Amino acid sequence: MEKRILGLDPGLAILGFGAICYQTPACHLTPSSVPLAVQVVNQPITLIDFGIIKTAANMEMGKRLCTIYEDLNSLMQQWQPDLVAIEKLFFYRMASTISVAQARGVLMLVLAQHNVPFVEFTPAQIKQALTGWGNADKREVQEAVARELNLDYIPRPDDAADALAVAIAASFGLD
Repeated sequence: MEKRILGLDPGLAILGFGAICYQTPACHLTPSSVPLAVQVVNQPITLIDFGIIKTAANMEMGKRLCTIYEDLNSLMQQWQPDLVAIEKLFFYRMASTISVAQARGVLMLVLAQHNVPFVEFTPAQIKQALTGWGNADKREVQEAVARELNLDYIPRPDDAADALAVAIAASFGLD
């Protein structure tokens, strides 16, 4: 069964997004020495698209939030994901955390309007899922994203690669 997953790396200035298609393992009957043996066939995760929603720092806050709302609505209509995976907020500076939380509120509104389920992962959970180590560095995670998607390049910018990492982490829970 095919599932479309949209990964989101929330931000006010830059919101990363990455869409993947995950094919759940299918069972096929195959000839073998044992009559009607069942073999599980795993299909790879495939890349649909990735990028960023960007808002200018000199824009009024309301207009920035409207841009995120409109662009995310467009993405939801275009890909019609079965699941959305979101990176949980990481608190490091109060001023930026508040603005990211506001953008995240818009994101949650759009998901509710589209009636799409979502899952959330901390940065450590994403790193653990993709690299096997919760303290992996950014480069290790980006290389894992490229490997899982069979890409010969690391997706750019970093916010888009992070969003793809979130989507891939979510796909691991679908087996």
